[in-house]
Amino acid sequence: MHFTRALARTIAATALVTGLGAGAMAQDTTLKLGHLANEENAWHKASLKFAEELNKATDGRIAVEVYPNESLGKEIDLINGMQLGTVDMTITGESLQNWAPKAALLALPYAYKSLEHMDKVAGGEVGEDIKAEIIEKARIRPIAYFARGPRNLTANRAITSPSELNGLKMRVPNVPLFLDVWSSLGANPTPMAFSEVFTSLQNGTIDAQENPLALIRSANFNEVQSHVNQTEHVRSWIYLTISEQTWNQLSDADKEAVMQAAATAQEYERGLMLESLADDRAWLEEHGMTFVDVDGDAFAAAAKDAVLANVSDEVRPIAEQIFDGK
Repeated sequence: MHFTRALARTIAATALVTGLGAGAMAQDTTLKLGHLANEENAWHKASLKFAEELNKATDGRIAVEVYPNESLGKEIDLINGMQLGTVDMTITGESLQNWAPKAALLALPYAYKSLEHMDKVAGGEVGEDIKAEIIEKARIRPIAYFARGPRNLTANRAITSPSELNGLKMRVPNVPLFLDVWSSLGANPTPMAFSEVFTSLQNGTIDAQENPLALIRSANFNEVQSHVNQTEHVRSWIYLTISEQTWNQLSDADKEAVMQAAATAQEYERGLMLESLADDRAWLEEHGMTFVDVDGDAFAAAAKDAVLANVSDEVRPIAEQIFDGK
């Protein structure tokens, strides 16, 4: 779809959901929220929910225009725009470590034992410290967080412990941390563009890859891989954020409305995410994939030193606490 058509459709849909149609009360403020996900993604649906709730809470005075598919700009460009005051909101995560080092904790491999453990960190003292540093150093304000589906290892055999990797040739994103971690576990990781993965699995250039279930499904990896080994090696979250400049222009009552709408959007997105995980697993099983339980503690123990070696001195003590389940 051409950019102009996609953008027109998005603004039209958003205008409807935020109450900007015929007969709506004229708004005082319009916020622009850009993000990288497509219209079917839970982040986009949660953004529209936020827009709807905020418009309702302010009797139509604040409207939110949601721009998916990077149509308002790429992630880093949006963050820069928020700092300059040309963009109001975005959804962003570990990319914020370019400004705030503690944002690296959002996607720390093998650190989070479960979704509940991640929620405890994100919603607790560590999460508050991360948010405070982002506000101070990046000049944008996290107002809600969305959990991502965990990454899992697919292969043509069951792999239940690091000792069974045996030099497994696997694709990883071109991220030094991922390379070091999988090497330390005994695999043979190879950086590769995502677009090349299916063909490389098909012709045997690589034997495995790792991604969330949604991407395993959408890429049809079930056609070239037989097992989903539930390593769940990266659990992470991402923030719904607002520019500190925009935030400071709001009244106290409108700030409260923003936070209430954000809390509703966070809860709404969580439901969508859990529903998606269950649906994706059922679909993959129906299409021939076997799900394998793994020894998560063994993987985490073997990966810990490599993970800690790849984080900054400032972040390392906090990362060690998280690995210890605190």
